[in-house]
Amino acid sequence: MATSPRVRAPELKGRQWLNTGGRDLTLADLRGRILILDFWTFCCINCLHVLDELRPLEQKYADVLVAVGVHSPKFEHEKDPAALAAAVERYGVHHPVLDDPELDMWQQYAARAWPTLAVVDPEGYVVATMAGEGHAEGLTRLIDELIGVHEAKGTLRRGDGPYVPPAEPETALRFPGKAVALPDGHLLVSDSARHRLVELEPDGETPVRVIGSGQRGRADGPAEAASFAEPQGLCLLPRHVAEVAGYDLVVADTVNHLLRGVRLATGEVTTVAGTGRPWRSTVDDHAHDAVSVDLSSPWDLAWYDGKVIVAMAGIHQLWWFDPVKRTAGMYAGTTVEALRDGPLPDVWLAQPSGLAASADGIRLWVADSETSALRYVEDGVLSTAVGQGLFDFGHVDGPADQALLQHPLGVCALPDGSVLVADTYNGAVRRFDPATGLVGTVAGGLAEPSDLVLTADGAVLVVESAAHRLTQLAPGALTATGADTVAGPRHRTERRPTDLAPGEVTLEVVFTPAPGQKLDETYGPSTRLVVSASPPELLLSGAGTGTDLSRPLVVNPAVAEGVLQVVAQAATCDADVEHAACHLTRQDWGVPVRVVDGAPTRLPLVLRGLDP
Repeated sequence: MATSPRVRAPELKGRQWLNTGGRDLTLADLRGRILILDFWTFCCINCLHVLDELRPLEQKYADVLVAVGVHSPKFEHEKDPAALAAAVERYGVHHPVLDDPELDMWQQYAARAWPTLAVVDPEGYVVATMAGEGHAEGLTRLIDELIGVHEAKGTLRRGDGPYVPPAEPETALRFPGKAVALPDGHLLVSDSARHRLVELEPDGETPVRVIGSGQRGRADGPAEAASFAEPQGLCLLPRHVAEVAGYDLVVADTVNHLLRGVRLATGEVTTVAGTGRPWRSTVDDHAHDAVSVDLSSPWDLAWYDGKVIVAMAGIHQLWWFDPVKRTAGMYAGTTVEALRDGPLPDVWLAQPSGLAASADGIRLWVADSETSALRYVEDGVLSTAVGQGLFDFGHVDGPADQALLQHPLGVCALPDGSVLVADTYNGAVRRFDPATGLVGTVAGGLAEPSDLVLTADGAVLVVESAAHRLTQLAPGALTATGADTVAGPRHRTERRPTDLAPGEVTLEVVFTPAPGQKLDETYGPSTRLVVSASPPELLLSGAGTGTDLSRPLVVNPAVAEGVLQVVAQAATCDADVEHAACHLTRQDWGVPVRVVDGAPTRLPLVLRGLDP
C-alpha cells in the first residue's frame, strides 16, 4: 500500500449525536474499525449522492466499517437541530450523524467542499481524503487494503456498529416532495421518503390509491409492484402527447436517476428515460436515445417549449425530454455550480429544483436552490429575477434586486403573470410580481414548503414537506394587498476564507488514483481544470479551462476578497484488468479568498488523496 503522511484523526466533537440512541461517540469507541467521515450538508445534492454511494459499502463491510456523517451546514436553516433530525430521516441516513453547526470538525479535518470524505484507519490515522462524489470504487479498494493490513497486524476489530435507528412516526405522507392537480380534481403527490406516489381527494387529505410498493427500488410494472427511490417532480403531458407516448404523467425518480411514465387509468409504471447510472460524462448538445443516457438526480419537471424540461439538480443543468421521439438532451447550463445569466448553453445554475411554465407558455420559472434564486427562461436566455449568488441568502422583501430567498425548492406561475415561490428554508411562500418588480411574503410559519399547486378552481396548495401534509393558502394571501413585507435577516455563508498573497499563486488540485486504478487517456486528456472568480477582477490571469491540475494564477492586489470557483475532474480506469472499468471523479469548489500581503502563494485542493 502506498505510504501516506501519518496524520492523527482529530477527536469527534459537536453539538449532538443522532442515530446513536443518545450516546456520544469518541474515536476511542471506534478504534479497531475502518471509519469514513462524510462531511455533508442536507441542502447539497452531491452530498445526497454520496449517501447513496455509501449505502452498499455500509452493507458489504458492516462488521468492519463505520460511516459517520458530520453535518457541517451551509444555510442558516440547516443549523436548526430539528431540521437536521428531519433531514436524517428524510434521506434514509442509516449511520451515526454528528451535528457540527459551527463547522468546527470541518475546520479540524481541513474540508473545503461539500461533500468531503475522510478515511480513518483502525489505529486512528487519516489515510485518505477526497472531495466530491464518485469514489465508491476507490473506497472499496482502499477498504479491502486496510482490512488486509490491519488483520495481519491484529488491529482490526469486527462486530456490530453503533447505529441505533430512531422510531418513525405514523403519518399519511412522509416528507412529500411535489404534487400535481389531476384532470378529475384529485391530487397526485410524490411521497418521497416512502418511495411512492399517493393520489388524494381534492381536500388534499383523503387517500384514494397508492402507486408504488413503498419499498426503495426501480421496478416497472403494475401500481402495486412498481418501485421508486425518493421520487420528486411530476408532470402531466398534454392529452395529444400522452396518446402517442402511451402514458399520462412523467415522474422524476430522483435517486434512481430515471424518468418514469405512469398510465393514470391503471397505475402502470414504465421507465422512459435514464439508465439508472448517475451522469459522469461531458456536456454535449446532441439528442440521445432517452433510455440510454445517464441522468443525475432529476428533481422537477415542467411542460415547456413542446417538451418536458427536467431540473437536473445533480449536475446543475436543465435538460429536455421528448416523450414522442423518446429522446433527451441538455437544455441549459455548463455543469458549473454558480449564478451566471445569458444564452442557455453558457449559463451557470446551482441545483435547480423547481420548474413552472407561465400561463401563456412564454416563460419557464426556475427555483435555483443553491443560489437562493428565482430565475426564468425566455427566448433562449436565462435571467435572474431574485437572487445574488451561492453565498447570499435571507428573508428580505421589497425590490427584487435587493430581495433575498433561502434555498427555494418550488415555483408556481399564477394566471396574472406573477409567480409564487416555495421559499423552503425560510418556511414561507413568497410572491414575485414582474409588473412591479416587488417581492412579498404571502405565508409564513410553514415546515419546509417544497412545492405549490394551483387547482382548477384557483386555490393554491402548499406541499408542506417537513409537516408531511398539503396545506391550502388563504385566498386573500394571493393578492398584493394580502402580502406582507418582511425585512428579515440577511445572511452570507461564512466559511473561514483562505488567505492568499497578491500576485502569482499556484493552484494545485491533488489527485491520486484509487488503489488499483490509473489515469485514463483513452478518450483524450485524463484531467480537466476550469477556474473562474467572483468578482472576475479577483484574477488578473489564470481563469479558463485547461488539462493540467496545477496552474499559476495572478491574484489582483486591488481586490480585497472574493470567491475562486474551481471545477476539476480526473478520468481513471482499472489497472492490469482484462475488462477494465472506467471512472470519472469530479468536484466543484467555491473557495472564499482573502487577499493578504505575506499570505501563502499555494492553494491546494484535494480531489482525491492526502495533501501533505
